[in-house]
This record gives sequence, structure tokens and C-alpha cells, in this order.
Amino acid sequence: MTTESTTDRRSRLAELHSKVSSADSKNDLIDAVDDALGVLAPVGDPAVLDALGRRYSGQTDEADKAHDRIDAVARKGLPQVWLGDTSVTAAQVVTAAARDAQQMIEAFRAGGRALSTLSDALTVAQKRDAQGRGKLHRARGMLGDKDGWFDDLHEDDGEESARKRARALATEGVEDLQAAAAKADDAARKAARDLDKYAAEARAGHMATDELSAADRLVLADTSNATGDPELNEILTANDLERSGRAMENMSPAERARMERLLADATSPQEKAYLMKALAAGYGVDEVEDFGGKIHGKDPAWLQSHLTPIATTSDSGQEDQKYGDEHWSQDDETCVPSSTVTARALVDPVYALELTGGPDGTDDDPDRFRERLHDEQFRMNDEGDGDYSGWWWDRHPAGMDADGQEEISDKELGPRTGDTYDTQETGSADDRRDLLPDIERSVADGKPVPINITREDSDGNRHGHSLMIIGQEDGMLQVYNPWGTTTWISEDDFVNGDLEAATDDRYSKANKGDVNRVYIQQD
Repeated sequence: MTTESTTDRRSRLAELHSKVSSADSKNDLIDAVDDALGVLAPVGDPAVLDALGRRYSGQTDEADKAHDRIDAVARKGLPQVWLGDTSVTAAQVVTAAARDAQQMIEAFRAGGRALSTLSDALTVAQKRDAQGRGKLHRARGMLGDKDGWFDDLHEDDGEESARKRARALATEGVEDLQAAAAKADDAARKAARDLDKYAAEARAGHMATDELSAADRLVLADTSNATGDPELNEILTANDLERSGRAMENMSPAERARMERLLADATSPQEKAYLMKALAAGYGVDEVEDFGGKIHGKDPAWLQSHLTPIATTSDSGQEDQKYGDEHWSQDDETCVPSSTVTARALVDPVYALELTGGPDGTDDDPDRFRERLHDEQFRMNDEGDGDYSGWWWDRHPAGMDADGQEEISDKELGPRTGDTYDTQETGSADDRRDLLPDIERSVADGKPVPINITREDSDGNRHGHSLMIIGQEDGMLQVYNPWGTTTWISEDDFVNGDLEAATDDRYSKANKGDVNRVYIQQD
């Protein structure tokens, strides 16, 4: 048997390890050994990967020189010279260029390191796999030809001893193949994760439009919210940059002129970025213009508090997410619609302002925000045909099935990100490991990923909860919990289905906590 998927390879070898180590007849052992030899070895050329890694790393010297030259210009101070189509200043452009150059250095260095690490891991894995195959071939040679039907009925002491020696050697061989497959698989996933991350962070290049100058694109891609680590709080995601650039390309000359005037009149880089984010969310120029009138002249702190529900100050630990003194959290059993409401607010600043500021954007009362958030959660519960409990005069949401969750994800998030959702069942660690690269690629681009988790109470009853993966950084996933928090969890915890850190001990492995469903966006 041959398998192509690295996850299938690991799973298949785990099955064959059990089959080999428990084989109680010569013929069964022969079949198991032959099957193990049929599983593909780790593929790839370590020498090519190492050469690519050294080539990437070698670019850092030139990038360092470029960064030093830009930084020298930035430190001299610049007059308020206006550049581009949207009136960015020369100082803003140089600052953005310096940061872009620094990110380029980090990307070259980390990309080279990722490829070199993958090369080393693949070398070790292929060597271990070859050792294992050698043991399997020797075990197979010890067994000889298969027994006929009659011979297979009886095994004398000598035959039994020979079979057990061959089985012990074959078991070692399969263990080598397992270890090699796991090492190659883990290394490839890590390299893919890191390379996807740095590809998404080549930010200005995602806005592929000639309708804005290179200076405009550079500053827009660089703009972050007022507080928190700039790299964790960039306003425009890779997907936003691509979609807004495409929208500019598809405008009529009159519409484009209006959009450029909106950007030129904006009073801060953050205001410009949120106008482009509204365009990326699928709104036309009339709607963006109306939105622009509501946010015009607002300072960056106001824009952040009103237009994004998530502020990230750290890449570890748990953080409360609030508007004023009210959490972005669920009312009643609305975890599915609540996480969807917050995810839409994360990708759609027009919608976020409707929640935080009301129809005209000026109703700043947190209590009124709470009422609007409640109403949206219940609206989406109806939209997804969610369940209710209680009598008709006192009804409370009581959960939503997978079809309803996919429906509201497609309706509420799809038009704002350009994709539709596909439900993936994740009943095992292998399932989640297999989906991890898709999840990390999605959130690196700025597309939230809904996930469902389950637990078992003391009476053996199953309970579910819905969360949203919204970010990834250095082997960690950022998870939004509609209880009003975000938490960074490790990839291993996700693969093992352990979301206790993002929830509480009810969802620990001791209570049979598990991730049972993931919703991935499809182009």
C-alpha cells in the first residue's frame, strides 16, 4: 500500500505497528511487513532545501544595508512633504519603509532558518526511515515464503521462535518508520507555517493595484492601531490589502476619484486604513463615504475602540476584550452567533461601528452597545435556525447545529472576506494536525476560523461550545472565546483537543474535552 498524505502516512504506520507487533502467525506477519514496506518514505531533497535556506539567509546583508540607509534618513527628520495619491507624508513613507525593511530582514532570516531546519530534519528522517526499511527487509528475509493453508495451521517451537525473532526486528523497523514519518511531517508543517506567515507579512505586495502609488500602499500596509504591538494590531490584513486593491482596480474613474479624495482628506493613517478596510469588506464607494463621514477626524484611540473588537497587547496569556466596561461576550446560550458577531466586527469596521456607536456612530454608551450586541446575537441565532428553550414569552437560545453555524458563517463572514465556509469534522488528533496548515494560512491572511469543542459532565452528558481562531504566531494560535476573552494556545494543545486554557477546566482532557469541528474558508 502507498500513501501520499503525511497525516495518512503517520496514521497508517501506527496501525501497522500494532499489526506487526501482535502478528501471531507467519503469514500475518509477512502481510504486515509487506504493507509497512509499501508506505512511502519521507520525500524531498535536503540538499536543495539547504541551498534555498542559505540563499534566503544570504539576502539579509543587503536588506540590512537598505534598512540602515532608510533608518538614517528617518532619524534626520523630514519636512511635511506630501506624496502619493492620498497625501501621505514623506516622514510616514520613510517610517513605513524602515519597518518594511526590518520585516524583510526578519522574513529572509526566518525563512532561511525554516528551510535549513527542514533540510536537517528531513536528512535525519530519511536516514531513520532507511534504517527501518533495512530491518524490515531483514525480517522479511528471515520469514521466507508464505505457508500453505495446511502448514499455517501448525507452528512448531522452532518456527515460533523464528517468527518471534523476525517480529521483534520488524517491530523495531516499523518504529523507525513511524519516528521518521513524524519527524518529517512535523518539520514540514512548521516550515509551511512559518513561510505562510512571512508571505502574509509581505504586506504592501498584496495590494496589487496601480491606482494607488507605491508610497500609499506602503503606508497603508504598515498602519497599526494605537495600542499594542504593531505587528499584532495591523489594521489591514493580507486579505484586506488584496481585496481593497482589487476593488480600486474595478472602480469607474469617477468612483476612484471620490475614494482617493476620501483617503486624501483623512486626518491620520489609521483613518485611511479603516476606509480601505471598509472597501475590502465589500462596501461600495457610497457606503464607504457615509462611513468616512462618521469616523472623520477621530483620533487613533477612538478608531481602535470603536472599529475593532480585539486589542492584542501580548502574544501569550489571556486578555479581556471590552468596549468601555462591557465585554464582547455572549448572552444566554449564544456561543455560535456571538463568536460570529465578533468575527464579523473584526473584518467589517462598518458593522463594528454600528455595534459600538449605533446607526449614526455617536451613541458611545457601553450599556447601549450591550443592548445592540444582544440583539445581534439573537438575530443571528434566528438566522441560523438556532434552538430555544423556555416558553414563548420567555424564550432563551439553546444552541445551534453545524448546518446553522455554516449558514451564518457564509452569510455574515463570507461576503466580508470573499470566501465560503466548509465544515470539517475533527474526531482525532490526526484530523486536527492535517487541518492545522489550512487554519494557520487562513488566519495569517486575516480570515477567522470557527471551531467547536465538546466536553462531558459528571453524568456522562456531552456539551458543546464555539470558539474562533483569529491569529497565529510562532507555534501559537490566538483563540477568541465568546465569554469575552482571547487566549494564546499552543499548536500541540489544539492538535490534542485541549482548549482548557482558552475556556476553563470543564473543557480539560480530564473531562474529555475535544475539538470536534472546524469551519475552513474555501476560495
